[in-house]
Amino acid sequence: MQSIPSDPQVIVIGAGAAGLAATRELAARGVRVLLLEARDRLGGRAHTQVLAPDMAVDLGAGWLHSADENPFVGIARDFGVDLDRSRAPWQKDADPRGFPVSDQRDYRHSWAQFYAKLEAAEESIPDRSAAEFLDPGNRWNGMIDAGSTFINGVELDQLSVTDYGRYVDTGVNFRARGGFGTLVSMLGRDLPIVTNCVVAKIDHTGPRLKVVTNRGDFSARAVIVCVPTNLIAQEAIRFDPPLPDKVEAAHDLPLGLADKLFLKIEDASDWPEEARLYGRKDRTQMASYHLRPFGNPVIECYFGGAFARELEKGGMAAFANFAIDDLAGVLGSDVKGKLKAVACSGWANDPFARGSYSFARVGKSDQRAVLAAPVDERIFFAGEAVSKHDFSTVHGAWRTGVVAARNIAGISPSP
Repeated sequence: MQSIPSDPQVIVIGAGAAGLAATRELAARGVRVLLLEARDRLGGRAHTQVLAPDMAVDLGAGWLHSADENPFVGIARDFGVDLDRSRAPWQKDADPRGFPVSDQRDYRHSWAQFYAKLEAAEESIPDRSAAEFLDPGNRWNGMIDAGSTFINGVELDQLSVTDYGRYVDTGVNFRARGGFGTLVSMLGRDLPIVTNCVVAKIDHTGPRLKVVTNRGDFSARAVIVCVPTNLIAQEAIRFDPPLPDKVEAAHDLPLGLADKLFLKIEDASDWPEEARLYGRKDRTQMASYHLRPFGNPVIECYFGGAFARELEKGGMAAFANFAIDDLAGVLGSDVKGKLKAVACSGWANDPFARGSYSFARVGKSDQRAVLAAPVDERIFFAGEAVSKHDFSTVHGAWRTGVVAARNIAGISPSP
């Protein structure tokens, strides 16, 4: 990391993808910039944990979505990070054990019909909840609802049809070998960063902004706020004078929840690689299992929404108990002695995230633009939540960070 400037022109708060993008953009243009990060690591909600010298797992973001237009493909090339370009497991048939191919076909048909209805209603006024488009009595409604918790972090009854319709996804998905979190954190190389620096208040009463932290006060002529919406909504970071419109917008763009558990397989030789498996399929309170990602002897277990929030109360043991029992129901009870929990996320209880990625409450999709709007051309906002079309993604966060940096006074925005 570079030496810390004594009088930065711009302070960036939050070293996730948006904050790192903004800082790099400003530094490249010769602006004296300082990045403040509350954690002792970089990457924000992209976080890789190394389980063994040749085995890394992503507890947060793991996929480069819309990879055919994702800026992280070029970033990975620049840093010499290899990308896996094979089809994502959810784009292939699932393991037929416990989920016959005929049932999978019926489920995909119901899923396609449901999302066709959503697409047809994207511009409907007033906005509606996605749950209104489920077919009453459809046997797959619980699993479709669970799919929303995996994708959006929230159940369909809370999901805005308008907001969901604005999301853009090309369907191309890559992974970074060594972890997406590792790739994101590489962006902090040679940047002036203060870690373990928790911001409590941004005072904009004077000619220079004062940023109050646990490591002292900093000042600058402009600030870019790149923190999750829940921190703004719950006023973990306060503004003086208050910014009620920003707090309200953040409240209307809360973070949904998606959590991961990793189970190590004692002897993985008989387990298929890169397969998707499901246990319970008749309810929203279910999990999805990615068997042996990258060929590693682990199972990536995926949980979302209110179910993940409830399991977080019991920590890794609660996630593991559910997952192992669920898998045993499909694969047989003898698997219980072959699986061991080795890593688990808990994003709702992370004090610097308080969730996974944003969704808009019904009727509140336009609040993304409200949150993004600068205040007095001195306080700027970036992060996946302010992106109209790429919210909930790392590349969406990155793009908003670049835009915020270019929009600061004295820096011309891109054409």
